[in-house]
Amino acid sequence: MRGLLWMRTGHRLVRSEWPLLVSVATTVLFLAFGEIWLADLSRLFWFAFMLGWLFCAIALSAFALVRHADSVAERLGEPLGTLVLTLAVTGLEVTMIAAFMYTGKGDSSLARDTMLAVVMIVLNGLVGVCLLLGGLRYHEQTYNLYGANSFLAVLLPLAVLGMVLPTFTASSPGPTFSPLQAIFLSVISVGLYGVFLAIQTLRHRDYFVAPASLTVRAESEAGDVHDGHETGSAMYHTAFLIAYLLPVVILAKRLAVPIHYAMGSLGAPPALGGLLVAALILSPESLAAIRAALANQLQRSINLSLGSVLATISLTVPAVLTIGFVTGKSIVLGLGPVDMTLLLLTLAVSVLTFARERTNVLLGAVHLLLFLAYLMLMFEK
Repeated sequence: MRGLLWMRTGHRLVRSEWPLLVSVATTVLFLAFGEIWLADLSRLFWFAFMLGWLFCAIALSAFALVRHADSVAERLGEPLGTLVLTLAVTGLEVTMIAAFMYTGKGDSSLARDTMLAVVMIVLNGLVGVCLLLGGLRYHEQTYNLYGANSFLAVLLPLAVLGMVLPTFTASSPGPTFSPLQAIFLSVISVGLYGVFLAIQTLRHRDYFVAPASLTVRAESEAGDVHDGHETGSAMYHTAFLIAYLLPVVILAKRLAVPIHYAMGSLGAPPALGGLLVAALILSPESLAAIRAALANQLQRSINLSLGSVLATISLTVPAVLTIGFVTGKSIVLGLGPVDMTLLLLTLAVSVLTFARERTNVLLGAVHLLLFLAYLMLMFEK
């Protein structure tokens, strides 16, 4: 009887965690044959196959990782639950950026391009889709204005200090920071994020929770937003979080090879690397935010989207600057004129969008237009 129970448990585990088998198998194969397979990518079919295989394997791990983080988050409730998701995705992002920077010649501007891509994807693409779909389904949606303003109050100065100011500093060559400036920015980024977390989780938790009048209605309309998540213990999900993260660390370095080849040999824009990294790590969280908006849980969508951007700016900058100190690599953070204009315009529109308690289709369309402009200007500046 016990043996039958173990067999059923094992079968259920394999059915729910099959992405881990794919990730582990891919990792083993690329550890054994990766250098041979990636040595010559001149054939277009082989290049596309290697890029697609690695991208899909990492995406499967990322979705599964966020799925387990979401299961832990459900036990903690809002806003701690969203915080767990945000930190999991940010950790994944920093891991991939570090792996890319250590591969080959690396790319000193990858962190900047990834952070800009995260801002554009989330504040324009994701927010635009959520507001557009939510507006089409519910006409108008309401959220907690104090929470959104708290996110933006920290995000705006850190984004400008981290990606605009380096372009105009004169103490170091190029759009970079001097050691003193880098240390100062790292300290205030972590410090401000720490203060924000204290506000979000302790002193003003109510800022990040939907208004009471909406909570019951949203729960009744949510349906199966969280259906499909396991009911295991927190330790169970934490173990799988680690198990899914390890293949990503290894495969990210392999994925960097075809991406560097595309930028160097195929003439792809350098910012494409940052866009791919950002799209890969944000896809699970983006799906959760869109599903929440469709279930009339706009507050959760805002917590996920604005939280991911804030965590990226606050934690990625200190992480990559530390990597630069350790490796002796100069980290380029300052944006060029075109990207700087897009960033400032995006921040300004976001302030206008979240200055009112109700959202509609028009606001979503404006954000999507800015995202399309970002994609167009990436290839034609």
